Amino acid sequence: MGYVGLPLAVNFLNAGFEVVGLDSDPEKVKSLNSGKSYIRHIPASLFLPHRKRFCATQDISWIKDLDVVIICVPTPLTENREPDMQYVKRAANDISQNLTGEKLVSLESTTYPGTTRELVLPELEKTGKRVGRDFFLVFSPEREDPGNDIFSVRNIPKLIGGITTECLKHGIALYSAIVTQVVPVSSPEVAEAAKLLENIYRSVNIALVNEMKMLFDRMGINIWEVIEAAKTKPFGFQPFYPGPGLGGHCIPIDPFYLTWKARQYDFPTRFIELAGEINTSMPYYVISKTMDALNKTKKNLNGSKVLILGVAYKKDVDDIRESPALKIIQLLREKGATVIYNDPYIPEIRKLRHYNFSFSSQKLTVKLLKEVDVVIIVTNHTTYDYDFIARNAKLVVDTRNAVKKPYAHVIKA
Repeated sequence: MGYVGLPLAVNFLNAGFEVVGLDSDPEKVKSLNSGKSYIRHIPASLFLPHRKRFCATQDISWIKDLDVVIICVPTPLTENREPDMQYVKRAANDISQNLTGEKLVSLESTTYPGTTRELVLPELEKTGKRVGRDFFLVFSPEREDPGNDIFSVRNIPKLIGGITTECLKHGIALYSAIVTQVVPVSSPEVAEAAKLLENIYRSVNIALVNEMKMLFDRMGINIWEVIEAAKTKPFGFQPFYPGPGLGGHCIPIDPFYLTWKARQYDFPTRFIELAGEINTSMPYYVISKTMDALNKTKKNLNGSKVLILGVAYKKDVDDIRESPALKIIQLLREKGATVIYNDPYIPEIRKLRHYNFSFSSQKLTVKLLKEVDVVIIVTNHTTYDYDFIARNAKLVVDTRNAVKKPYAHVIKA
């Protein structure tokens, strides 16, 4: 019941379905059952009117009573950057233990081509039931974009690939109730590959523009002005924007699912891997630019007090997953800096999978801005007054081109 499951629940409730939200986190279950939301852009008001048709639970035996089960679990990478499929496997096993009736099972978690057929299907078939007759299995990738006010579950076309023709028919029938356009494809593998292509396309193009940023910086050319000029061409160009690195659950992770799968076919995915190298190097570039900026003020990074503005992975969301801010904070601390942060949507940072942080957002005041040695704008939330920040800070390193007016002490990075 996270950034994918909760929006789906709301849309099925709006369509008149009875919905059960299964989650292993007792705090999420408690919040939902008490009428509270833990995701900023999905307020409780969206599901409160349907509380008679909705409940949350940790009890997987509820699956026995359901007609449809949609899997929206995480698909992270291991320490060796290989697919970590433990959550998908566990979900498939939970379903197989409760596979009564003629259920439709839909996997929405982004994954490598072949997952639905090679991993989920065998778990369900352990029961002795036959796919396409006793149960139905499809892959329909999530296409969530948290914080997007234009596109949501309802108006984002829904890809569906079924194991059999009957599976596909059931999948179309289900999702047609909540989305305006269903796009059937010939197999789950096509749908799985399509989702990866969408994210790899973004990863490669963001890497390209990040590389251009570093090159044009050396050449004394403003990358942001270059992009604005290039996008005036009405065909053949789509603008992508540089930043301090990639964040979120999709773009930094999903391309490597295909890289891993490609190795089974002795095929090197050079574009994907090169894009990954460039994008993961961007926090180091930000640190380098910060050190250069401090050096010009005759200060060292070691011993400096640094304020990070924005730790969410993208603007105007309360999601910190894979945020480049986390790597930047780690690097700053390793180099001896004292780091504090402000983010209106992330009140505190607790211990995470790869980072052992535990501190709280500081109130953004004139006093705070004046007392720190440098402000690094990592996430360009629209709630920030960037002129106010630039007027009161000694030094600003802007990774998002958030400060539009020219200031001598604002350094683009």
